[in-house]
Amino acid sequence: MRVVLVEDDNHVAGALAAVLTRQGYDTVRAEDGAAALRAVDAGTDMVLLDLGLPDMDGIDLCRRIRRVSDVPVIMVTARSQVNARVKGLEVGADDYLVKPYDVRELLARMGAVDRRGRSRVSAGGELVRVGDVVIDLAARRVEAGSRTVVLTKKEFDVVALLARHPGVVLPRERILREVWQTSWRGLGRSLEVHVASIRRKLGPDDVIETVRGVGYRLASR
Repeated sequence: MRVVLVEDDNHVAGALAAVLTRQGYDTVRAEDGAAALRAVDAGTDMVLLDLGLPDMDGIDLCRRIRRVSDVPVIMVTARSQVNARVKGLEVGADDYLVKPYDVRELLARMGAVDRRGRSRVSAGGELVRVGDVVIDLAARRVEAGSRTVVLTKKEFDVVALLARHPGVVLPRERILREVWQTSWRGLGRSLEVHVASIRRKLGPDDVIETVRGVGYRLASR
């Protein structure tokens, strides 16, 4: 899970990022509101948002995030007044936690918000079928025949990106940009390794086709 941590205090951000990393989260730090707006994209799974930012108020930042994304947002702030809590939830936060807090409570709240979000999007259904392979984009689940295929986050992100553009060849540079959040071609080998791993896990049918010299596409059968 990719978490954007919006926190201007280096000490707080460093300690929290270390905890999140140990728990398996892929953490991206944003020191202010402008950096947060650049960091939040389609690959973001959750935002931890401090309200006291140097360039804009966190309430305004949450409002701006909501204009472009329904990513889960947990406000983590020293503002303990009821009015502040109500305002935060009204502008679109999914939860609100007051500092100082026990990190175990934060992790529990993150898990709860994530579960609610997954249930909500799964209800809408968003299935892509390729032969015996079924890709549930909303639930982030892949099935091949009667078995569930366990993919890593990056592997699923690659599959999901291709599945959202069925039959379309996506250049390697675009996949790297949207999944790895980089335009560095040096990661091309990593993309190849991930595609090879996906193919092994999905089975004998070549669900991902290579278009030599260009990129990859999801098979259309």
